[in-house]
Amino acid sequence: MSVSPLQTQQESRVKVPAGTTAGDAVQQAGLPSKGPEAVVVVRDAEGALRDLSWAPEADVEVEAVPANTEAGRSVIRHSTAHVLAQAVQQLFPEAKLGIGPPVTDGFYYDFDVERPFTPEDLRALEKRMKQLVKSGQKFSRRELGSVQQAREELADEPYKLELIDLKSGAGEVDTSEVMELGDGELTVYDNVDRHGQTVWGDLCRGPHVPHTRFLPAFTLTRVAAAYWRGDQNNRQLQRIYGTAWESKEALDAHLEWLAEAERRDHRKLGAELDLFSFPEELGSGLPVFHPKGGVIRREMEDYARRRHEQAGYQFVNSPHITKSALFETSGHLGWYADGMFPPMHLDEERDADGTVRKPGQDYYLKPMNCPFHNLIYRSRGRSYRELPLRLFEFGSVYRYEKSGVVHGLTRVRGMTQDDAHIYCTPEQLRTELKSLLHFVLDLLRDYGLDDFYLELSTKDEQKYVGSDELWEEATETLRVVAEESGLELVPDPGGAAFYGPKISVQAKDALGRTWQMSTIQLDYHMPERFDLEYTAADGSKRRPVKIHRALFGSIERFFGVLTEHYAGAFPAWLSPVQAVGIPIADDHVPHLEEVFDRLRAKGLRVEIDAGDERMQKKIRNHTTQKVPFLVLAGGKDVEAGAVSFRFRDGSQLNGVPVERAVEALGHWVERRENASPTAENFGAELA
Repeated sequence: MSVSPLQTQQESRVKVPAGTTAGDAVQQAGLPSKGPEAVVVVRDAEGALRDLSWAPEADVEVEAVPANTEAGRSVIRHSTAHVLAQAVQQLFPEAKLGIGPPVTDGFYYDFDVERPFTPEDLRALEKRMKQLVKSGQKFSRRELGSVQQAREELADEPYKLELIDLKSGAGEVDTSEVMELGDGELTVYDNVDRHGQTVWGDLCRGPHVPHTRFLPAFTLTRVAAAYWRGDQNNRQLQRIYGTAWESKEALDAHLEWLAEAERRDHRKLGAELDLFSFPEELGSGLPVFHPKGGVIRREMEDYARRRHEQAGYQFVNSPHITKSALFETSGHLGWYADGMFPPMHLDEERDADGTVRKPGQDYYLKPMNCPFHNLIYRSRGRSYRELPLRLFEFGSVYRYEKSGVVHGLTRVRGMTQDDAHIYCTPEQLRTELKSLLHFVLDLLRDYGLDDFYLELSTKDEQKYVGSDELWEEATETLRVVAEESGLELVPDPGGAAFYGPKISVQAKDALGRTWQMSTIQLDYHMPERFDLEYTAADGSKRRPVKIHRALFGSIERFFGVLTEHYAGAFPAWLSPVQAVGIPIADDHVPHLEEVFDRLRAKGLRVEIDAGDERMQKKIRNHTTQKVPFLVLAGGKDVEAGAVSFRFRDGSQLNGVPVERAVEALGHWVERRENASPTAENFGAELA
């Protein structure tokens, strides 16, 4: 998922003469030094960010990076993380420093402390941070002369010492989030007070804002436990998260966005709307869907089935468990074992004395469906006339996600994938890919997602099978097809599965967050491992190309995404209850029953609330449950052969003739309108 949408400024080109600091050149160019557009760092010709104190040895042209750009915000956040660490060590002198990088929309810093931080600690730390910012500290970069000097300066920081050892060649470390280490010399950033005294410092590659006055708006958000360097075998540290922005207005906008995201949290809405739950008795990441959630899920699946049938897919089904040999053949046991549940050793038989008479076998819960589909393909001879063969399954799979990453419906351990595998000839490949991409984008639009870009995941040099030539060919084919779609294509180096490159469709929801949806993966490897063949027109035996395709990823995850996208106010065609009848008095119930019998005959899911509560209370109750159509009837409606409509937004249409109301409501649902009905748009339907 991505970020709250805020306007981003453009970087400006500035010439920096030799021996002149970038800050002086920016000032001479008349660029802002205060406010949201203040320049905080510059970008050199190689694309590296540099402090404003940087002075090049030769004349250069740089890009001035304002605070209200993504790069500028990242620097602001990392500088704020340093102020946080300084505040922690002032209030908790025993605290040892981990790492503190900027992350999407904010920052964090890890600390080894005697006890977990409390909410009261966060408030005290934020107060201290504001005092430090107000005191006017300068961020000053300093190179360390040697590894030995670094060890001496940081002798009391065991985690920094470990990073120094890794940097000096004692091991490997991923520096993508380790701001302490760079490609060149080890450097420290000192926090220098107004009197020129160094009051704190941290091992860091930088860059940083020049001064704490460039940190106008921040807040600490939460505390979480985190293992050092992400390894559960290491010590557990305390991670403090925060967010920082270029202005108070930008921070307020982000906090409101966070509040709206919290209101839309599918876990919260799932309980409020009685859609699903996670019973403790079942275990982490194993949801159950309640009747209302079951209706939504059924509608999602049924529509997908119909669309697949229209597109020439054939439905198959496979078991939830298999002998280990299948995953040995596919290679998953070699490449994916950590993501699989432990095996069950079954079918072993022993004599009375314990001697094994019949060896047992390991069985695994399946983490994916693709090896099963290979067996279906291989069950008989195949002709080129049958290709492309499109096999589709709503297949339940099980993955042993670590407990720390399980999250509602969007990261579960038991899921149902809308999984398809297409077997085609090499000559059919490009046409099939184009058709497939068009199919998945259209189907996502049918569910109300229509803002996309594509990501091209390429070979992980440490984890792949097959020849480099095939990988290059497959990657180029996907790239061409993706570019021909007209959508933005973003590279994802090293993000492919071990058997082939992939295109993933990234979709933005109503809050501007990005979710990975459909994936399309090329696979020349599995057909080889399973000895898949088809008879070509000339009678020769040839290998098919396999395409892996998941439309939703999983039903559970897509359910969670749609819940948040619609804030629980699902389109009428997906809503568990599409219309509720509310009589003003008991005498009006028979009139509503006649109307609702006609709606039921059209296949609509409708109820009449004939309870004892007052009409206004009923309206509030069903509006809270996000029912799209409330159909009201009073004396005037009965006399006129009409009904009135009340909508989620509070708007109302009165005196609609029954015949027209039934026809319009039925048509609204039948055409799968994704907009929430209102007096304005449903009135246009009635016109």
